[in-house]
This record gives sequence, C-alpha cells and structure tokens, in this order.
Amino acid sequence: ELWHACAGPLVSLPAVGSRVLYFPQGHSEQVSASTNKEMESQIPNYPNLPAQLICQLHNVTMHADAETDEVYAQMTLQPLSPQELKDPFLPAELGNASKQPTNYFCKTLTASDTSTHGGFSVPRRAAEKVFPPLDFTQQPPAQELMAKDLHGNEWKFRHIFRGQPKRHLLTTGWSVFISAKRLVAGDSVLFIWNDNNQLLLGIRRANRSQTVMPSSVLSSDSMHIGLLAAAAHAASTNSRFTIFYNPRASPSEFVIPLAKYVKAVYHTRISVGMRFRMLFETEESSVRR
Repeated sequence: ELWHACAGPLVSLPAVGSRVLYFPQGHSEQVSASTNKEMESQIPNYPNLPAQLICQLHNVTMHADAETDEVYAQMTLQPLSPQELKDPFLPAELGNASKQPTNYFCKTLTASDTSTHGGFSVPRRAAEKVFPPLDFTQQPPAQELMAKDLHGNEWKFRHIFRGQPKRHLLTTGWSVFISAKRLVAGDSVLFIWNDNNQLLLGIRRANRSQTVMPSSVLSSDSMHIGLLAAAAHAASTNSRFTIFYNPRASPSEFVIPLAKYVKAVYHTRISVGMRFRMLFETEESSVRR
C-alpha cells in the first residue's frame, strides 16, 4: 500500500505469471531520464532484438532506495519461444490495479514545514481522517504518534492542536525526520492509516535531477547498451533477464500486461478529431481526468 502510494496513483504492476510486453526503447528512456543524459554515441544494432518482446513475468519485488526512499520494482522476464506464442493463452489479467490506500493524505511541504524551528502543519480534515482522535479534554490536546516508513523504521512525532487560530501540528521529532530524509520545500509527505490500525509514512520527492553515477563506474551510454544487450541475449536464447522499473524517474511504462496492450491496440477505435478522456496526476497528487 505504502509503495503504491509513493509510486503515484497511475502506477500499476503486472501480475506475476502473466504475459507482458517489454519495450526496450521505453526502458532506455528511463535511463535517459534518471541520468539526465541522452545516448551520446551511436547505439549498436541488435538485429535479433525486436521493438517489443512478449515475455512471461516470473517475479516482481517492490523496493525503496535506502538513501533516497525512491520506490522501484525489480522484475524477472523471460521472452516466449515461437512455440509458446502459439500456445492458447487466456489473457485474463490486465495487471494488478494500483493498490492505492483509501485512508491517507498527501501534502506538498511548504518552506515553514521544512524550517528547523517550526513544525509540520497538517490540514484539519486530513488530521481528523488519518490520525487517531485527540483527547480534547486536555489543554492543549496532544498525543504521541508512531509512523513506519518503507524500510520499517519507526518515527515518533508529537501531534498537538494549538495556536491562533487553532491548527494541527507535528512538533517534536518532525525536524529530525526532515533532516534525516533531506526533505526540502516542494517534496511531498504522505501518511496512511492502514487496515491493521498502523500509521505509515512515505515521501515523494519533487522531480529534481537524480544524483548521477560517476562516469568512472558506468557511463549512461554503457547503461543503454547494457540493457539492449541483455534483452537481445534473452530474446535469442529465451532466457530470463532482470529489469528495474522506477515509476517516478520517467513516465514511460515499458512492461505492459499483454491483455492491456491488445485491448488498447485492437479494441480502441480512435480516429483523428476524436475527443477522449485520460488519467493524469496533478500537483496535489490526486488523479484527474
């Protein structure tokens, strides 16, 4: 739930065991977006690598980077042999819908939220919906909150209702969290109250250029060539290969459930001049049409 909330409302992952289409170009676009560099040298030609590979999805694991909390998924794919492509297959799965939590709020941090001597100002409706209720017989009403992040670390905050006009604030513990996660104004924080009555805490960083790997380790060109070489090798030998999908790095989805692709390509009658609806994510991280 927390992984999907951090990934964003438009992200869904294909179901394990299903057939998917893998697009090497979209994967390459993610590398360009995350290293902020286009391919510089000429891409070698891989004649046995088609523009899209139909694969069996063997494994999906969800991760979060220990340094940045950036969410990503690791997938193991295996290109299907010509014989397997002939086998009848029921395209029942369109992928697992994004498991967006129901009881949560997300707030883009302001300058005062990230100042060291202030606190985090929580919108009233959000505090009433997501946090446990305060005891208003106390003066001022306050409580200790425990929230878990994606790595299972627990963070303690003091939640207080005070000020003129009165508002909900997270005080003690907040600046420790801000500095530990290196958050700045413009980043977003989200709190989830889950079905097990636990408070979960995630972050979505504003899009700023990723820290690029030093070129001495691996140039972005070799990353592009490496992913193409791995896919070409897997395609010619029908062997498994592993890819990483970072939904926040670039909007390119490059592993698509086969059923979803077939539906989009063959069952959507789109002609020039037609109006259509599509989902997109807005600043407040809600989904609009």
